[in-house]
Amino acid sequence: MTTDELKQFCTALPGAQAVLHGPPSNILVCEVSGKKFAYFKTSAPEQWRFSLRVSAERFIELTDMPGIKPARYMGRFHWVTIVDVARFPADYLAELVRDSYARAVASLTRAQRAAIA
Repeated sequence: MTTDELKQFCTALPGAQAVLHGPPSNILVCEVSGKKFAYFKTSAPEQWRFSLRVSAERFIELTDMPGIKPARYMGRFHWVTIVDVARFPADYLAELVRDSYARAVASLTRAQRAAIA
């Protein structure tokens, strides 16, 4: 999956949108009702690295894989960074994004969840 395909996949989820945050953070955040579920780094040297939230079990599993590391500043909340999304299996990446999205939706209020559905 390319970076552009991944951006399209993230924004195609119900209620999801991409918000670009400029300097100093330089990130493209994928969020649903203000809750972020994934983001891309948009500046060098980490341009287009992709981060998302995973379960505690998957965090341990994924951070043992080459090319995946705890997300800077967010690792303690079980966020991981995938250095090169093109080398990561597309099906597994889509599953991780859907799981992160579901976690974000679950943290919304009942009214916000109803507005998305």
